[in-house]
Amino acid sequence: MREHVDVEPELFNWAATRCGHDLEAFAEDFPHVRAWASGTEHPTLPQLEAFSRATRTAIGYFFLSKPPAEGLSLPDFRTHASRRTEQASAELRETIYACELRQEWYRDHARLVGILPPRLPHLGPSTPVVQAAAKIRAAISFDLASQQKTATWEKALRLFTDRLDDAGVLVMCNGVVLNNTKRKLDADEFRGFAIADPIAPLIFVNGSDAKAAQMFTLAHEVAHLVAGASALTDSAPDTFDVASAHREMETWCNAVAAEFLVPLSALRARLSPGATLDTELPRLATLFKVSKLVMLRRLHDVGLIDRDRFRHEYAATTAAKKAASGGDFYRTQDTRNGRRFAHALVVSTLEGQTLRRDAFRLLGLTKASTFESYAKHLGVLE
Repeated sequence: MREHVDVEPELFNWAATRCGHDLEAFAEDFPHVRAWASGTEHPTLPQLEAFSRATRTAIGYFFLSKPPAEGLSLPDFRTHASRRTEQASAELRETIYACELRQEWYRDHARLVGILPPRLPHLGPSTPVVQAAAKIRAAISFDLASQQKTATWEKALRLFTDRLDDAGVLVMCNGVVLNNTKRKLDADEFRGFAIADPIAPLIFVNGSDAKAAQMFTLAHEVAHLVAGASALTDSAPDTFDVASAHREMETWCNAVAAEFLVPLSALRARLSPGATLDTELPRLATLFKVSKLVMLRRLHDVGLIDRDRFRHEYAATTAAKKAASGGDFYRTQDTRNGRRFAHALVVSTLEGQTLRRDAFRLLGLTKASTFESYAKHLGVLE
């Protein structure tokens, strides 16, 4: 007869909530889970191991006397104060942890091989918004003319990302945990985060968010990096009311992001007097190569539409734009891992400086054949 394990009942509810569910979601696979949670029964060790896997909770937690207080390693700058009181999902925590591991690896690698520090200015909320946006553009060689020459705003986003990559910033965008398509990230929980570092600054954009909103998230996180302020955020072009605890920083980052993408002086010069929103919105979005969401915000900022009209148009535009998925696997890897990071890691691994098992873990890969094909895609293996 198998021996049962004595587990504090509240840990079962905690583990279920921690992975984004209530206990009832596990009742079908674990018929005795209600009894475990009430303390009237105890699981066997194999049952506990299975439940820990199902809830993505390390089994060691179930031997604690009470649920641990799991804080996030990043300052929480999400603008809705209520969100900071909620339990962060396992997906969010694991994504942050994976990015911190990548950053740590790249920092050590950069020191070892002598990679130059990133080309980012050191600014902050005391820096005027127009000046800050101009300095960021100059630092990463992303001028307005280059932005407008791209064929679409999607390509402008790609150019923006490439310019940041060239400037030494690790940029990653993913809608799932590593490569696990069954573990999707929730855009309602967060839109992105920035991890400031003098050698390996990192930006993560939630790829499950509406594609059109990701441009603003990227610009917002860049503002956090130049201010040297690591942060978990949910800011988007529709963010007006910033939580008081982070009002100055988030208001500044929002303003810098908007000015970076669409300078008001350039926008005013391009406005057509008397034109309607139906004609101006697509024309200006096409001209500046930004999403309609970003342009709506700037048309509000310039006084062309009021707050209520902005809210209405923004909601309608967001509903029509969903996050893209699928596509070429290896190009997707470039986006998920960041090309700068992936290239450095693959080269280091092929040269024998990094163990393959460590590279697979950092890249989210499981097969040697996939790694070899990815190396060929990156151009570091024939």
